[in-house]
Amino acid sequence: MTIASGDRFVTVAVVDTNGLLRGQKLAGEDLPGILENGVGMSPAQLALDPTDIFLDMPGVIDDSADFHDSQLAVDRASRVTMPFEQPCDSGLYFAQFTGEAAEFCPRSLLAKVLARGADMGMQPRIGFELEFTLFDETPASLAAKGFEDLTTATPHASHDLLIYQAFQSEFYGQVADMAQTLGIRLGKMHEEIGGGFMEACVGPGRADATADQAVLLKNFLKVLAMRRGQTACFMPRWSLEADSQSSHLHLSLLDGEGVPLFWDAQRPDRMSDTFRHFIGGLQRFLPEVMLLFAPTVNSWRRFAPGTFAPPAFTWGIENRTTCLRVVGHGPGSIRVENRLPCADGNPQLVAAASIAAGLAGIAGRIEPGEQTVGNGYAAPPADAVPLPDGMEAAIATLEGSAFAREWLSVRFVETYCATRRAQLAQFAGKTLIDERRRFFELG
Repeated sequence: MTIASGDRFVTVAVVDTNGLLRGQKLAGEDLPGILENGVGMSPAQLALDPTDIFLDMPGVIDDSADFHDSQLAVDRASRVTMPFEQPCDSGLYFAQFTGEAAEFCPRSLLAKVLARGADMGMQPRIGFELEFTLFDETPASLAAKGFEDLTTATPHASHDLLIYQAFQSEFYGQVADMAQTLGIRLGKMHEEIGGGFMEACVGPGRADATADQAVLLKNFLKVLAMRRGQTACFMPRWSLEADSQSSHLHLSLLDGEGVPLFWDAQRPDRMSDTFRHFIGGLQRFLPEVMLLFAPTVNSWRRFAPGTFAPPAFTWGIENRTTCLRVVGHGPGSIRVENRLPCADGNPQLVAAASIAAGLAGIAGRIEPGEQTVGNGYAAPPADAVPLPDGMEAAIATLEGSAFAREWLSVRFVETYCATRRAQLAQFAGKTLIDERRRFFELG
């Protein structure tokens, strides 16, 4: 990556546990040294909820904590151009924690999983579908209304309705311009199934780069909405009357030469043994890391009847009533869609956990369970594993997961479970309005 000579400021940012970018503007003249030696940041950033409420994190936020800086390694190849900035201030670099803090840094964990995949001769490719609701609300109007009686950008449910897409063409165009500036491959945008409800898709690509793009798109969709006097909300269930919001992940694998590994024209449903084992691994291990797909108290409101959220850890061919939907009709398009992740999931943790589960299935030659045929809500297979019974159960399952400790890290499991349990305790006895105050604008 060539260093831009006209930098007045450059921004160096990490991805926090919630998927938010946290960083600082640094003097452009210092960039060569920063790229060479890194820069300091406190790992306490990873213990924050979206509105900067500290959550429990042993060794980082407790009686032993000194709030020291740890060294960030700056990825010089990750530079993107931020929109809405003067050209001399627009450079943004991703960074990740090194040393002990790397054990619970989202970007570092994804890199660790991808390195293990490379050792197996496999290159994961992913794409993201990001769902959000656009509101005609500002921070001031939200506060004045007490986060009640909120106005969506369009009033009615409008799945793919061109009337609303044309009405909001200025917003769609601004999103496309913003994505182009950021180097995001924006594959698709459309209206979804609720007032103001939209979907923006990051097209398939190399897993690390695509996860970065999903982070950028989520963060800068919020920025664009703010600049327009609106709010983009990624809460999985901002209202019990609204449909749930997700961030579906599409996954495929290539070998070291770039040849697709999921296609076999001679096998049933043209699914290779590698693909079947990948799905087997997802079915076996996703229950253990469910907390990463439903990371907040609000996430668990999504899994209710009638919301199109998966009912169990099921799989099927082109079946949207399953957790794992096999999609595609050729070597270059066949893939599996993980429909579990909620809209507030961290794209890097979602990708790391999903890829790890699939690779572990390949390593163990794990066969998937019975395929779901027909409506998976009405008649799931007899061997279908149900979702955990709430957030506390998901925390306990992750804490006991040997898979997560091996493929992610012991320290990650310890710290992540501690932060989620702290959040759960903070919301004991509280309501959906309290969840909106914490997660509506920045979650």
